[in-house]
Amino acid sequence: MNNFEFYNPTNLIFGKGQMEKLTALVPKNTKILLCYGGGSIFGNGVYDSVKKALSGVEVLEFGGIEANPHFETCMKAVALIKQENIGFLLAVGGGSVIDAVKFISAAVKFDGDPADILHKRILIKDVDAVIPFGTVLTLPATGSEMNSGAVITIEATQEKLTFGGAAMFPKFSICDPTVIQSLPKRQIQNGVVDAYTHVLEQYLTYKHEAFLQDRIAEAILSTLLEVGPKVAENPTDYALASNYMWCCTMALNGLLNKGVPTDWATHMIGHELTALYNIDHARTLAIIGPNLYRVMFDTKKEKLAQYGQRIFGLSGSEDEMAKAAIEKTVEFFHQMGMQTKLSEYTDDYAKTAGFIKDRFEKRGWKMMGERQNITPEKVMEIVALSY
Repeated sequence: MNNFEFYNPTNLIFGKGQMEKLTALVPKNTKILLCYGGGSIFGNGVYDSVKKALSGVEVLEFGGIEANPHFETCMKAVALIKQENIGFLLAVGGGSVIDAVKFISAAVKFDGDPADILHKRILIKDVDAVIPFGTVLTLPATGSEMNSGAVITIEATQEKLTFGGAAMFPKFSICDPTVIQSLPKRQIQNGVVDAYTHVLEQYLTYKHEAFLQDRIAEAILSTLLEVGPKVAENPTDYALASNYMWCCTMALNGLLNKGVPTDWATHMIGHELTALYNIDHARTLAIIGPNLYRVMFDTKKEKLAQYGQRIFGLSGSEDEMAKAAIEKTVEFFHQMGMQTKLSEYTDDYAKTAGFIKDRFEKRGWKMMGERQNITPEKVMEIVALSY
């Protein structure tokens, strides 16, 4: 097992009827900026519940945060915060709103061009250099409610970039599984596949001696396989909803990657497809993931075989189980309503592989994956296979 440090200061408040605790969680005598997305919180009762809990507190609002939050939109919020002397941020929404608030939190006091946070992947470590924030989760998927990472899109250049740091953990997150009752089926399907792939990025690498980490990862995968298709059809079932939400949080709250190698190349490539074609994030993962495993088969097959044996009950030779595990994963993605070919989303894909390869080379992303053996040439091969 590799050496590691585990730090996660987020106070997670989980379960039905927890919104009333928001009153005691937000700071007193501080102006709060309530941030949200396209307005779904007005139709599902979340907005009213939040406003009730914040009665007596001075609250300003900032809405319109996109599904893939734009740097340009975030900077409008930064200007408002400086103008109004905001002291605390509250993200009410899914991963996109929470990610936006993380960036806004970091950008307000940043000494320099805030775009450098993204372009230079600057780690934000000093809690005194950010605006503190909390979250009310309305869409389980990204785990952003209990981690310190975020993804922001620069609309002007069609780039989707990541950043993070120890100062980027929410102070608290209220996670009520009943909120998924009003979600469109597509969003629940996306959330399941997003969380599932988060686990695979930290699990499908190579065999190691962190046995407990593998078993925790496998538990989340097995649970998502069990509840994913059911919760998409029955979001009012609290047992399904609560297990789905908790899996999404646990998949990316920092626990799974401790002491183990990780990959993340599927996400890096998938982000480009979202930036270029506005394909839902989870659906880009379903396109790229299986083909990455096929192209990188020789270095991943040992772990793929373990995955196939433990998760799907497969038997046979290592190669047989590894190949069948990829196909079982594709079957699950299809069961969750995913299309797994880029050509099923756009006709304008012929030059995509070369474009992404060139973009990665320009950024200096030349050695990716758990073995640092996913080169821009391999990326091109993976994307081309995904057509």
